[in-house]
Amino acid sequence: MSVWGGHPVGPSAWAVERFGRHAGALAVAVPVQLAKAHGKAHAAHLAAGLKKRSPYGVALAGLVRENLAEAARELGEAVRDVRGYEYAVINDHALFPFRYADRPRPLDRARLPANASPTRHRLFRAHGPQPPEGLFDVDEDLATEEYLGLREAFEELGASTRLVCVFFTADAKNGIHAIHWGDAHLEPDRTFTWPYKEQRDRYGTTESWAVPRPSKVDQR
Repeated sequence: MSVWGGHPVGPSAWAVERFGRHAGALAVAVPVQLAKAHGKAHAAHLAAGLKKRSPYGVALAGLVRENLAEAARELGEAVRDVRGYEYAVINDHALFPFRYADRPRPLDRARLPANASPTRHRLFRAHGPQPPEGLFDVDEDLATEEYLGLREAFEELGASTRLVCVFFTADAKNGIHAIHWGDAHLEPDRTFTWPYKEQRDRYGTTESWAVPRPSKVDQR
């Protein structure tokens, strides 16, 4: 039994479809592991003793990935290495954590940084959800070689593995503000369209909604 087995929670149908029998445990584990990662990153921030710059953000990003990987191991699921970074893979769904702001901000304000690595772009293009209905993808006859390369699935993850995004906001002083997970499609302007998303809190409860049409929906 996992360490989260004593905290029952009713997972959504979306979570069960993606994570199977681990859906409930994972729904609780994600907030717990993010909170643990913040605690260690905050300690690094204090140890650095810097007022304007600190290792908090970098430390938090690495610790979140490590903690989610540990959660996958605890559940008896896979951890796969992609370009030196470990990703938790549960029931053929890889968790992609991303702190999209260092202050409370609506999810529709999330944007991939301009200097994001080609690996991140490729993860979304190859393993994320298909473009929403009504939006045209680039014609293969017109696509550049670089763009087509971003569509190639990572062998390390497996071609059939799909991406589940775990987006959150946090800062060193106040900790984790909000956590969202769901299916996110990366747009050309580096914003995201969410066919489905759920907001989670530290207790593992859920607020969820499916986007009925391919549009960017404001945070409720």
